[in-house]
Amino acid sequence: MSESVLKTSFEQNLASHLELFKTLSVHQDELLTLVEKCQQALANGGKIVFCGNGGSAADSQHLAAEFVVRFKKNRRALASIALTTDTSILTAHANDFGFDTVFSRQVEALCTDKDVVIGLSTSGKSPNINLALEAANNIGAYSVAFTGRDGGLIKDIAKLPIIVNHPETARIQEAHLFMGHWVCEAFELLIED
Repeated sequence: MSESVLKTSFEQNLASHLELFKTLSVHQDELLTLVEKCQQALANGGKIVFCGNGGSAADSQHLAAEFVVRFKKNRRALASIALTTDTSILTAHANDFGFDTVFSRQVEALCTDKDVVIGLSTSGKSPNINLALEAANNIGAYSVAFTGRDGGLIKDIAKLPIIVNHPETARIQEAHLFMGHWVCEAFELLIED
């Protein structure tokens, strides 16, 4: 493969990324709502719970870590967890019951009506994420979907669907991570230690 093909690929991907990011301001009010709901949850003794599959699982863990540890500044820890990290729970549940309910079971066990549950699904069609948000709704937690394309089924399940209207999974994930990082930064701007 020639270097010119690789350079063209790089430029095309960068152009696609930049074009999408120019549109993300349409999500500003949704993200402000998310910050408010997370603020209320933490003030009331709740937590922020993330779940996702594949790259979205990694993003879930990444964002939970930013809340618990830090984003840009040293401050108090913020209660957050990713449901993608306990291999014993994940493998036992998948083996005994299947993978569709691997996150909803954890929501039932670990969440309360004080929590915010954020599901990341680029398609909005992941059964285990959709069922996790349904479980969150059933216990009175605030459900949020970071999703993409047309929003899939999850847009009708989440109390707050944030839909990145783009066809490429990689671009959607980049947008989700940007938005998640901004929510982390917003908390650090609001916290007074």
